[in-house]
Amino acid sequence: MLGKTSGRAGAVVWLAIALLTSAWLIAGGIGRPSDTFAPPHADEPWPAEPTQARPLRDAALRRAEVWRVPEPADLTVNPPDPTGLLSHGRVDCRFLARGADGTSPKFDCVLRNGDVVKVKYGRNPEVHAEAAASRLLTALGFGADSNYLIDHLRCYGCPRFPFQTTMVLGFAGIGDLLERSGEHLYTDFNWVAVERRFGGRPIIGGDQKGWEWSELPEDATPGASRAELDALRLMAVFLAHWDNKAPNQRLVCLSEQEGDSHQPCPRPFAIIQDLGATFGPHKVDLSGWRGVPIWSNPSQCLVSLKGLPYDGATFDDTRISEAGRVHLAQYLGALTPSQIEGLFRGARFPEYEHGRWLGFGIDNLAGWVATFREKGRQIVDRDPCPA
Repeated sequence: MLGKTSGRAGAVVWLAIALLTSAWLIAGGIGRPSDTFAPPHADEPWPAEPTQARPLRDAALRRAEVWRVPEPADLTVNPPDPTGLLSHGRVDCRFLARGADGTSPKFDCVLRNGDVVKVKYGRNPEVHAEAAASRLLTALGFGADSNYLIDHLRCYGCPRFPFQTTMVLGFAGIGDLLERSGEHLYTDFNWVAVERRFGGRPIIGGDQKGWEWSELPEDATPGASRAELDALRLMAVFLAHWDNKAPNQRLVCLSEQEGDSHQPCPRPFAIIQDLGATFGPHKVDLSGWRGVPIWSNPSQCLVSLKGLPYDGATFDDTRISEAGRVHLAQYLGALTPSQIEGLFRGARFPEYEHGRWLGFGIDNLAGWVATFREKGRQIVDRDPCPA
């Protein structure tokens, strides 16, 4: 029996090595980068004693901000990059082999200054959904990671199929082999989404990463008014954010203090972390998005994500206050038709729908704009919500 088990394990390893080898054989090119890459670095979590991690996290969520006064933003272009490294059409990075998660093609990469970013690539609706949703949330005053659509990305040390290769080698227990080989090879990717994380140190409660919508306070807190909390809930419905399990929301600490492992963060902030599953039940799905109502019961201002994948997941059916409706309506209703068109054009929705790899598809830009405005009218142009 032991011999059979060892034989199977050996076969898996050799299969992984063969896959890695074939991946390098069809890599895009050979050559070393002109400049070196700094070692990868990431924000350290807010300190907490293991026995206090969950209570401190819970206390932070009960006081978290969810909104701040927005600054003017151009929805048609990438957000400003504080380092300038993502401000060009061509970006270089070094592949970072980490355990692949989810189902969409992605990988982590290190920029020249050591910043770790997430890259989504291929004919992947999440590339476009995250770009549009994150820009919209930021423009309305909510927190979101910054997503940059990059024309050309050169990944040094990257296999041709990084997501699949990382999954297989990780399963075989030799994922670090990727970082020890192939440094002289690179693979080029066109029109990828590069995600830079929203600022702040992550707040983690032991094995609880992120937060569930059912945990979000119902009433005003020291960090957020009832209006701001309800406006965030209403935006989740507007976007049809159906994949809302806890890891797809994040709690961060915006304080610049050193941190005390026995004290909660003095300025926590709650954001939606993963916005790929938005704009319809099939992601960038116009007819599906059009069919998701804002109100499950308009007369009572009830909202629900039931009927979408995961049947609402962590998002409980909720009554939106009039203050929350008005808060969102003030900013959502201020967007002009040209800004809305720029949002979808800048996120390359027409290119995705044209199926540039498959050679077919239609341009539904006008349909996206019309659906956005209709959903906005359901929030802005309606009777007040009952007290």
